[in-house]
Amino acid sequence: MIPVTKTFLPPRQEYEKYLQQIWKTGWVTNNGELATGLEEKLEDYLGVPHLQLLSSGTIALQIALKVMDVKGEVITTPFSYVATTSSILWENCHPVFVDIKPKSLTINADKIEAAITPETTAIVATHIYGIPCEVEKIQSIAYEHDLKVIYDAAHAFGVKLDGKPLVSFGDLSALSFHATKLFHTVEGGALVTDDEALAEKIFLSKTFGHKYNEHIQLGINGKNSELHAAMGHCVLPRVDDLIEKRKQISRAYIEHLDTDNLQFPHVPANVKYNYGYFPVIFESEKIALDVVEALENKDIHPRRYFYPSLNELPYLSNMQLCPISSDISTRILCLPIYQELEIQSVKDIAELINLVVTD
Repeated sequence: MIPVTKTFLPPRQEYEKYLQQIWKTGWVTNNGELATGLEEKLEDYLGVPHLQLLSSGTIALQIALKVMDVKGEVITTPFSYVATTSSILWENCHPVFVDIKPKSLTINADKIEAAITPETTAIVATHIYGIPCEVEKIQSIAYEHDLKVIYDAAHAFGVKLDGKPLVSFGDLSALSFHATKLFHTVEGGALVTDDEALAEKIFLSKTFGHKYNEHIQLGINGKNSELHAAMGHCVLPRVDDLIEKRKQISRAYIEHLDTDNLQFPHVPANVKYNYGYFPVIFESEKIALDVVEALENKDIHPRRYFYPSLNELPYLSNMQLCPISSDISTRILCLPIYQELEIQSVKDIAELINLVVTD
């Protein structure tokens, strides 16, 4: 079987060394040495001043909305994983969807101002597939209208824009360290900020709002454990190699796919990319589904990532039209990409797809 992705696992004996340390100290959670040490390593790797390790990327988004005191309407993208929208709803805010750009698939910044009302308090945008949003335009709009900017950077680990870490833009960036991600802690996430006071609020938010017996603010349990942090310590030194392997796989796909009948999201030249995903846009939903059938018949499993367009979720209180996102979400597939995928398998997948799209 060839899945759409496969979790990278380090040599077992390497992970077990960290387990021995945990068993020796008896410290398994509550911001232990491995968790705080991983935060420091991640700050250094990503080039950011403050990073708080959390239990998931979804919790990261929810805490981001809470510490920024986001209320009312939140302008957001319809093309993302459902957690982007569900976090807004979970915090009792109202998502206002702005359609995406057809090439980058990120939120169309030129359409944001028209969606702003007196109830708007924030913009939550996603660097989809690690492709940067129009961060300068978004920040300019935010300044003019006194809005908070939170980026869902779940796909953007290690990505740089003009040499600057992509996670350094906006008021906060939320990362996911789920097992499907390039860098992972099995389950986990983080929030990044350049504001020391805000980092302290995030710390308190993830630790029930208190330090020892001093209760300071409202909080929940958003911590990650020493066992999860141990995995992060094992994976982080290999991230650059994992990116290079995915880059080779991506190039092989482009070389062997019949690109006359396909589109790929546009990655600008000034972006240092992480190759976390390999999305392909087909000419129609029928062709995309025919490709899924052809691949699954060979035990190869792509993913309709992301489908449906989030403005069409059945539990939303009102339907909002986003024709570009609604269209592309029906025609896009993410093809298998992970460190163990052989180039010959990439060629085989491409050949199967070519047979369908040129039929």
